[in-house]
Amino acid sequence: MPMRPSAELGGEMITLYDYWRSSAAYRIRIGLNLLGLPYRSVPVDLVKGEQHSPENLARNPQGLVPTLEIDGLTLTQSLAVLEYLDEVHSAHFLPPDAPGRARVRALAYVIAMETAPVANLSVRNLAAKLSNGGITADGWQAHFIAKGFTAFEAMLTHPETGPYCHGDRPTLPDICLVPQVYNARRIGLDLAPYPRLAAIATALETLPAVQAAHPDNHQPKG
Repeated sequence: MPMRPSAELGGEMITLYDYWRSSAAYRIRIGLNLLGLPYRSVPVDLVKGEQHSPENLARNPQGLVPTLEIDGLTLTQSLAVLEYLDEVHSAHFLPPDAPGRARVRALAYVIAMETAPVANLSVRNLAAKLSNGGITADGWQAHFIAKGFTAFEAMLTHPETGPYCHGDRPTLPDICLVPQVYNARRIGLDLAPYPRLAAIATALETLPAVQAAHPDNHQPKG
C-alpha cells in the first residue's frame, strides 16, 4: 500500500491535498490505501495557514483539507469522497443492504460530524483562547472525544458488530475511527472505558493500508 506515492492510474494522476495530522485527510489516505489506489500527496500546512491561500480556496472554498482530484473531478468533504470511492471504485465501504448502510453511516457520523468538528485544531484553540485559560485545548478535545466515544461504544453492542464496526471488513466508521483514536492517544485519553472500540482500533492498526496512512509516515521532514 502506498505511503506518499506519486503514480498514475488510468493515465490520470490522483492528487490528495493533505495535512499530515488532519483527521479528515487521514480518512482519505486510509480509503485510498484500502483500495490500493496510488496517489500524489500535496501538503497544505494548516498551522501556517496555507488552507486560506488563494490556491487552496480555489479548489476548496471552505479553506479546508482534504481535497481529492480523481477521475477528472475535484472532490471535498471526506465522507462524500469516501462514498464516491465506494460507488465508483467498488470500495465496499458501505454494506449492500439498506439497514446496514444506515447503521454504518450513523456510526461514521458520530465521529465525523458530531465529535471531530468540535475537537479540531481551530475549535480547540479558540475555546482555550476565549476561556482566558479556564479551559485547556487538550481538555476541551478530551471532553468531546470522550462524549463521542461513549456513544460509539454503546452503538457497538449490536449483532452486526464483528472484528470491525460492521462485520468482518473495514467500512466507513472504521475509517473514521482510526484518526479519532490517534487524536485521543495524543492527548492521553484513556481508552479502557471503550473496550469494543479499542479492540476494533487495534485490529485496524494491524492492516498495512492503515499503517501506511498513519501521520508519522506523512510528517513533513525538517
